[in-house]
Amino acid sequence: MSIPANIKEQFPLLSRKVHGKPIVYLDSAASSQKPDAVLSAMDTYYRQVNANVHRGAYEIAAEATEQMETARSDIAKFINAYSANEIIFTKNATEAFNLVARSWGARNLGPDDAILITDMEHHANIVPWQILAEGLGFEIRWIPLGDDGTLDLTNLDELLEGVKLCSVTAMSNVLGTLNPIRKISDAAHAAGALMLMDGSQYVPHLPTDVADLDVDFMCFTGHKMCGPTGIGVLWARAEILDAMPPFLGGGEMILDVKKSGFVANEIPHKFEAGTPPIAEIIGLGAAVRFLDSLGMKNIREHEISLTKYAFMKLKECHGGDIQIHGPSEISKRGGVLSIAYKDVHPHDLSQVLDQHGICVRAGHHCAKPLMRELGVGATARASLYLYNTESDIDILAEALGEAGELFAF
Repeated sequence: MSIPANIKEQFPLLSRKVHGKPIVYLDSAASSQKPDAVLSAMDTYYRQVNANVHRGAYEIAAEATEQMETARSDIAKFINAYSANEIIFTKNATEAFNLVARSWGARNLGPDDAILITDMEHHANIVPWQILAEGLGFEIRWIPLGDDGTLDLTNLDELLEGVKLCSVTAMSNVLGTLNPIRKISDAAHAAGALMLMDGSQYVPHLPTDVADLDVDFMCFTGHKMCGPTGIGVLWARAEILDAMPPFLGGGEMILDVKKSGFVANEIPHKFEAGTPPIAEIIGLGAAVRFLDSLGMKNIREHEISLTKYAFMKLKECHGGDIQIHGPSEISKRGGVLSIAYKDVHPHDLSQVLDQHGICVRAGHHCAKPLMRELGVGATARASLYLYNTESDIDILAEALGEAGELFAF
């Protein structure tokens, strides 16, 4: 089975025109488009159910709860979690990282401890630790970047000495680099550290098995995997979640409240204070079922083929005028193409491409430490997904040429 040739027809926005041109959406690393299956599931909830969860004995309240908990179970199966109770809903991956930092980190890290992250992390896996370190005084160490856009793991064992948590992106949102998570996880565990994986760019594009990866935590977000905005996931092993204190206080996260104190609820509810984003959770459940129906292996094979074509086409058309940051070996990367083109500023480049209906992202991509390692202030990033085709790449290649002519001196 392969990705259907008419897959774009299932994504309503992709039928739009921008500036009189058919839209070419190449910004899925920021936020993917949503298929009819997701839009329909959320619309049906609001039109036919629209009741709160876990709190009512009436029919539509029971339906809402069932739909939400079915989504939790489907998401758990999608990543091969050990239990659906290990799926904690947050509003995005950033909140999931903050939950781990403020709950697990605040209880387990101190002045004599260290955590290990990498030079290619998103700010969501940097700033929460920096905020926490200001108060607790632990050390933040960094795995350096090699010349080929992959991590330099030469001194990994030394870097892991005294580390309590290793937190690494599985796929860079700038370089497209696929990191050897199982290798790093094995080393972390051997050093007595826990392993947190940022799956935001990985889960939407590759088969994900948290048991096989042998990680202890994983954060990912719905809006990059055909789901809605406003919904993310923290997965962690049940025994770790059980030992962590609540992150937010209020309704639903308690078993009992007295004037003298409270008793926290069981997982997952301990970490889901207040009314959850019910429609968004249902939408994310629909998204994982949609992705499952296509097959994650098929999605990965489609993106490998398309990324290979993009490298070939862009180099063929633009030669030495174009640089694509990150690994050149396609098997070591995803379909994230951060481009430097001639001397054209990335923001100028993105504005010209927009006139051709092409959507790319220009900026530091919430990865300023990586930008400094690369020696650039920004890049223009074209990111591919299951609904992109070779014709999208052809249009990009042609429009880049026009941009180069426009800014020629």
